[in-house]
Amino acid sequence: MKNHIKFILIAGGGLFLTACGEKKNDQQQQAPPPTAVTAVRAIKGNATYYDEFPATVTALREVEIQPQVSGNITGIFFEDGQRVRKGQKLYTIDPQQYRAGYDQAVANLNVQRANLNRAQKDADRYNTLAQQDAIARQVVDNATATLEAARMQVAAAQANIRQVATNLKYTTIYAPLDGTIGISQVRLGAAVAPGSTPLNTISADDPVAADIQVDATQIPRFLRLQNQKKAARDSTFILMLPDGSQYKYPGEVRIVDRAVDPQTGTLRVRIAFPNPDKELKVGLNGNVRVKNSTDQPQLLIPYKAVTEQMSEFFVFVVGDSSKVTQKKVTLGARINDKVVVQNGLNEGELIVTEGTQKIREGAVVKVSNL
Repeated sequence: MKNHIKFILIAGGGLFLTACGEKKNDQQQQAPPPTAVTAVRAIKGNATYYDEFPATVTALREVEIQPQVSGNITGIFFEDGQRVRKGQKLYTIDPQQYRAGYDQAVANLNVQRANLNRAQKDADRYNTLAQQDAIARQVVDNATATLEAARMQVAAAQANIRQVATNLKYTTIYAPLDGTIGISQVRLGAAVAPGSTPLNTISADDPVAADIQVDATQIPRFLRLQNQKKAARDSTFILMLPDGSQYKYPGEVRIVDRAVDPQTGTLRVRIAFPNPDKELKVGLNGNVRVKNSTDQPQLLIPYKAVTEQMSEFFVFVVGDSSKVTQKKVTLGARINDKVVVQNGLNEGELIVTEGTQKIREGAVVKVSNL
């Protein structure tokens, strides 16, 4: 009897354990609930954005002030860094020796003219006598040669005067253009000579330019921008200053360089900017933002939908049965809170924008905003 009761208890216990195991397996096989996410569809739209290029402000016109004659600086007629006008006197070099040389050259010219006058009279007189056969022909020939030599001496004296007059003129140095003059490299009394260190530099300061380097593939684009009508280019070129602020005047393409640098594969482009307030200084570094717009609609998605793994970019696409698939994409320019997708997506595909950190490949989701 006792054995019979034990068997019933053991059998009953086995049935109980079996029932519990089946219930546990059912719970394990039950699918988790869908993950709540938000999603939007990839759409095509106008893509207007800015490419950014490092830039250096440069003068459109800049002249080094070089001495043309030797001597000591006897006058400086400007303040360092001031605005100067074309023709304004800047420096004087001691003119005494050049003035003395000029006076000597004038005196020499007068002597040569007197010699020419005497030779002319002798030649005239001898030619008259020769017509009367009253003088040897050799005397006439000598007089003619002397006259010609006297003419050459006068011409040489006149050329010498022009040279010394030019040297005398070079003792006063004038501004060759309107602009801002730099800090003088010499002081009063300094000895200067042609080919020595420049005395100073003058830069035209309105307008100025910003030089950028562009890839050779961009040449057709910048040539088009150079020929663009002014009304259409008002916001095409924007200069960003070192403090991050935007310069208030737009620019325009002034020069596209003649050749590509074979070492870098880039071409220099010069963008001109008005500078009426003299805010831009030569040598200033900044960035030029160049508007990039296309007539062809571009595929756009929210930037927050993109995940990055090992320098590659992915998005989750909601497909059939609400399952997500991770797709690799190639991105273009970022435009505010959106980004251009160049490859990897099709227009109209449903892209997960929020909740990407909670899902993985093949997960079932519930789109809460649609």
